[in-house]
Amino acid sequence: MQDRKFTLIAPDSTGERADKSLQEIFSEDDGIPPLSRSHIQKLLESGMILVNGFPLRAKDPVPSGALVELTVPAPVAISVEPEDIPIEILFEDAHLLVVNKAPGLTVHPSETQKSGTLVNALLFHVKDLSGIGGKLRPGIVHRIDKDTSGALVVSKTDEAHAGLSKLFATHDIDRRYWAVCYGSPAWDGPEILRTSIGRSPVDRKKMAVDVRNGRDAVSRFTVLERFGSAGKTPHASLIEAKLETGRTHQVRVHLTHLGHSLLGDPVYGSPSPNQHKWKMLPTEVRSAVEALPGQALHARVLGFVHPVTGEKLHFTAPLFPELQTLLEALRK
Repeated sequence: MQDRKFTLIAPDSTGERADKSLQEIFSEDDGIPPLSRSHIQKLLESGMILVNGFPLRAKDPVPSGALVELTVPAPVAISVEPEDIPIEILFEDAHLLVVNKAPGLTVHPSETQKSGTLVNALLFHVKDLSGIGGKLRPGIVHRIDKDTSGALVVSKTDEAHAGLSKLFATHDIDRRYWAVCYGSPAWDGPEILRTSIGRSPVDRKKMAVDVRNGRDAVSRFTVLERFGSAGKTPHASLIEAKLETGRTHQVRVHLTHLGHSLLGDPVYGSPSPNQHKWKMLPTEVRSAVEALPGQALHARVLGFVHPVTGEKLHFTAPLFPELQTLLEALRK
């Protein structure tokens, strides 16, 4: 497979950064595969995007009427070995599959982790993954955190990969998470939270709301169930989070921002043994929390229009034993 080259004329400049404006410009051309903003940044840095014959920095605007030359490198042959890791497949056809990712399973390899990931498992179980995701991410269109479980769609063909990428870019995906948080939110109906989310300037391992260069993030939260003794303030709640955007750690960051961090979250919500919210939990619930591989978060629902057949697909991912045990302990 060879590099693909595209040439187009930029519309009137909006003064926005090149990485943002080029993403919009490229998305309007049906021949150009969907490119994320981070991918465009890398192409700009490597000189694979030229504006009037010269490289352009990601932060600079694209001049009106400029000649934009884009080179999309051919996928690099993957160097990840197949591994016989069990995976739960909810749906599969010639174009894509939907899996129920187990908690504790990293989605794709990195330069430092080449084994024990969902991709290693997919390479063993699926023989025709799309190569457009690159050498470490074949078929991967989106991801969920290592310690988050639930529904995830994987492409098997380049056509499906391009179509799914466009659906995610335009947010035409029904994604709903189940999260178990501390406390009892004051709201009963849907709570809509709109912020930006970006890398925390204080702790680079964390994301934070309303930080410089953050990206828009919109979540809709609904309380499904509250847990606690009769006559007392509930000590935990089951929340459904419907995402309109897909930012890193979005559910975890937004619920923490609202004062209701997730049970078992090692980054945003892990309390000390002396904190009130931990001591409020019954002993059996504490044991169930300690048995979790990470945060109590599950990608419960995934719905979208099949990018090739046009069929409406909708999946509800079963809960894994660790989260099921936690909910049973909370309901006692």
